[in-house]
Amino acid sequence: MFDLIREHQLNAMLVLCGACGILTLLLFFTRFMSKTRRRIHILMLVVAFFLLWFDRLAYIYAGVSGTRAYVMVRLSNFFVFFLTSAVVFGFNLLLKDWLGNEGGMERVPRRLDAVGALAVAGMALAVISAFTGLYYTFNELNEYQRGDGFLIAYIIPVLGPMIQFSVIVQYRKSFRKLIFIALLFYIFGPIICGIVQIFTYGISIVNMSMVFVSILLYLFTYVDINNMVVRAHEIEMRNVEGEKERLQRLFGQTAGAMVAAVEKRDDFARGQARKVAEYAKRIAEMSGKSADDCEKIYYAALLHDVGMIGIPDSVIKNEEDPGKWDREAMRQKPLIGREILSSITEYPYLAQSAYSSHERYNGTGYPEGLSGEDIPEIARIVAVADAYVTMTSKKRYREARPEMYAREAFVKGAGDVFDPVFAGLMVKIIDQDSSEKMREDIAAVETKLSCGNYRDRISVGIPLENGVKRIRFECVPAEGSENGFSAPSIILFDSYDRRIHSDKKTISEYRYLEYGEVWFDEHLISTGARKIVDAKIERKENGSGKEYGIVAERYDDHLRLKMDGPSCYKEIIVALPDGSKAAYVALTGENCEISAITVESTDEMIGPADIPRIADEISFIDRMEADLKNIQIDRTRSASTEGVEVKNRCRILFHSMSLPGANLVWHCPYVVLFSSADGRVGGPDYREYVLIKLNGENEEDGKYAQNSFVMKKKESFPGWDRWKEINKEGMECELSLERKGSRIILKTENLGISIESTTIVSDDTQKVYAALTGDEVALTDIRVE
Repeated sequence: MFDLIREHQLNAMLVLCGACGILTLLLFFTRFMSKTRRRIHILMLVVAFFLLWFDRLAYIYAGVSGTRAYVMVRLSNFFVFFLTSAVVFGFNLLLKDWLGNEGGMERVPRRLDAVGALAVAGMALAVISAFTGLYYTFNELNEYQRGDGFLIAYIIPVLGPMIQFSVIVQYRKSFRKLIFIALLFYIFGPIICGIVQIFTYGISIVNMSMVFVSILLYLFTYVDINNMVVRAHEIEMRNVEGEKERLQRLFGQTAGAMVAAVEKRDDFARGQARKVAEYAKRIAEMSGKSADDCEKIYYAALLHDVGMIGIPDSVIKNEEDPGKWDREAMRQKPLIGREILSSITEYPYLAQSAYSSHERYNGTGYPEGLSGEDIPEIARIVAVADAYVTMTSKKRYREARPEMYAREAFVKGAGDVFDPVFAGLMVKIIDQDSSEKMREDIAAVETKLSCGNYRDRISVGIPLENGVKRIRFECVPAEGSENGFSAPSIILFDSYDRRIHSDKKTISEYRYLEYGEVWFDEHLISTGARKIVDAKIERKENGSGKEYGIVAERYDDHLRLKMDGPSCYKEIIVALPDGSKAAYVALTGENCEISAITVESTDEMIGPADIPRIADEISFIDRMEADLKNIQIDRTRSASTEGVEVKNRCRILFHSMSLPGANLVWHCPYVVLFSSADGRVGGPDYREYVLIKLNGENEEDGKYAQNSFVMKKKESFPGWDRWKEINKEGMECELSLERKGSRIILKTENLGISIESTTIVSDDTQKVYAALTGDEVALTDIRVE
């Protein structure tokens, strides 16, 4: 190894000198160091450069005859010993500067002053040695020879760094990690090499190591400065983000205050602007907008109705359906809103949204009658969110409309009143919220009720699906009712919102139908049910206690309720109008305190033989059967046909008729593409790819397939009301299926609703099936060609 160093050390010295020179030049352009620090680094690199340069010259001219060689050998050796102490001196200056600035020390340790004095003494000894031969001499061949005091030359380069090391260790916290590592290299690298060189003659590893660690110190310092800049930038960005968030909060609070001032004029409007903003943001998120765009849409929606502040109180507080004058006054709202928000020049989209959010996709809106994509996108999103909140909120002149009403409005209005993309996303949001709300409503059943007059307090409806539910509660007479009638009872009903209604408008809008009322004795009242009968009544001798229980069972259009009270056990059977109807049970009573209400859903399943029929089954499929069995789908996807394997090309033709109770546009046939081990919907290894509704909707989760869906209304489309009428009358339907590898193409056109769906299956399924299903519809005469 040492032979290799001897052979190439002159070239190595030259490379290291070049590196020193380049770094020295770079230091002149460095702006991240203080002037003093930069000068010290320049001094250290210049000293290192000349130290190695003269050491190289000493090797070049050693043993060479001539006057020039004679002078260069002596001059170069002098500078080597002189600059060795100068390196210690320069490093000492760097430590002092670092401790004084980064370390915050007003007075640096005296040990460093002592090292500085030693370094100066070392340079002085180098001068003395040049005349006395203390460190070195030269023979007649002009060759370097170690002098008697050679080892003295190593005392200062070793002792000085050791003292400096003690300072570094003592004040370690003053140095950042990278700098601390670089300082250790700077101290111990040359010391180790110096010890080696004592026993190795003819190579200059000490001086090369001094230059190398000088370069390393610069590089580590540069990296440390870069890290500091990065950290400073991160801190600055955090401060900027913090300031941005603070301004955002300030803007949000200002906007909220403005909205509150507007809503204060109308109790029925309170909180609606924030709801519109939240729904608009959800639509934006589902459409793939960036976080910044979603925030813009949120605030645009929050402030879109700020023009209400200029509408007369007589219009805002009108408790009747708006008249012509009211509607004309409301048309001024976008103009007023734009005028107010146009002063916020940093956010022009606020005024744009307020001005255009009442435009309609078909051009029937106001104030300009814009249509299609001429309406700003942000306004199209806000229009959908605003329409939903308006429909489902209570007004002075009407009750809140059910979510199903709003859902149908968006399905019917997509591409007509509303942007089809954003209306479709709103439908998906309604579906998500409906399923979540169902779970919340079940969990939110009141745990206690204080009932005075009969039906003045009624719990939320508990859904009775196919299967078994257990309801338990305790009931005692209300205080002061000891001598009067006191008893709990239940109400059986159907309603979109799972609540009891009593006024004509909400009964119509929520499709409320009451089946009957039942008490925990012989009494019952049948209203909307086909029939309610007492199947069993058992009186209990000891009629005291407060615990009550209900076991509710359902299969298809029949219910059985096992009602157990302190004085009576009874079983009733209820025949619903048909299997498509939902059924809910609500608790109420008269002059009683109901408490400890619990609802338990079980996994028990009920079959057709478990509940005795008290009324004939209502069937709309007593017609001719063809390739597949006829099916009657009473509730959403409650039945489906066997799967038809999609191979090359095939057609499925069938007769469809919506059930008498159907009243929504999606009460129609559906087609589901899937795979399963037995070719049945819900079978083993079931995977669903897409669900297509013949009213022009589709559902997919993208888990197993990618779907491209296009729906168009053709000129033959009769309008949605007539479309529903024809569906109830019955119609012939046809759909075509074609498979090309992993791609399945479905096409159908019925009553002017044209659908083309392309599904790309992403798994390795060999067999893909199509099955018919639907909601409140009867499918008969099903043929496969």
